[in-house]
Amino acid sequence: MTMILFLVALFPVVLGSDCKFMQFDCSDVYNSGQTASGIYSIYPAGDVPVWVHCDMISDGKDEDKGGWTVIQRRMDGSVNFYRPWDQYKRGFGNIESEYWLGLENMYQLTRNGKYMLRVDLEDFEGRKGFAQYSSFSVDCECSGYKLQVSGFTDGGAGNSLIVHNNQKFTTFDKDQDGHADNCARMRLGGFWYASCLEANPNGVYLWGNDNTNSAIGVVWSTWKNNFTYSMKSISMKIRRVS
Repeated sequence: MTMILFLVALFPVVLGSDCKFMQFDCSDVYNSGQTASGIYSIYPAGDVPVWVHCDMISDGKDEDKGGWTVIQRRMDGSVNFYRPWDQYKRGFGNIESEYWLGLENMYQLTRNGKYMLRVDLEDFEGRKGFAQYSSFSVDCECSGYKLQVSGFTDGGAGNSLIVHNNQKFTTFDKDQDGHADNCARMRLGGFWYASCLEANPNGVYLWGNDNTNSAIGVVWSTWKNNFTYSMKSISMKIRRVS
């Protein structure tokens, strides 16, 4: 009996007629045979369900197979991303459109396993590109939810995260960047700002090129080689590496 209780604590299950294991991330969802992209519940902390969009699209290549857990998505400007620390910590938005999964959820997902990151971009002219990283993790809150990202592969978008590696997360009410001022206040978002940015996925949703204020839009500077073009869409998604 003691051993059974230990195993249940170590590997939480959904008690039902078939006693399924809880799905930790979208890789588990995909491996369970649910291969349609859509909204699923996962259990990154092992006990509380979190709703997330799973990207299950595969083009036949092993490195591009399904099971991606979408941690951030912008597509229409329907959600305000200029938010305080506590909301970036727990997550916000609409899973059917724009959302942020939450720093604590990202930490729980990546703390005990190896994950890769893919960033998909689209501009207002219909062009697409991506950046992929073989290693992605987010440290605990005690370390400022510091970003660890490496192993870049270029899908035409360039490496805009290079200056954000090893940076703590900053919001307008919690300044942890390397700038004398608060980059979140200056660039109207929340991110792993350095001093300040090459990427601003959580900036203001603008329509293409806008020279009014530099680097406040949904910027991925290495793709457009400027800080004034705001993307039509961007999604950041992670997948567990076997």
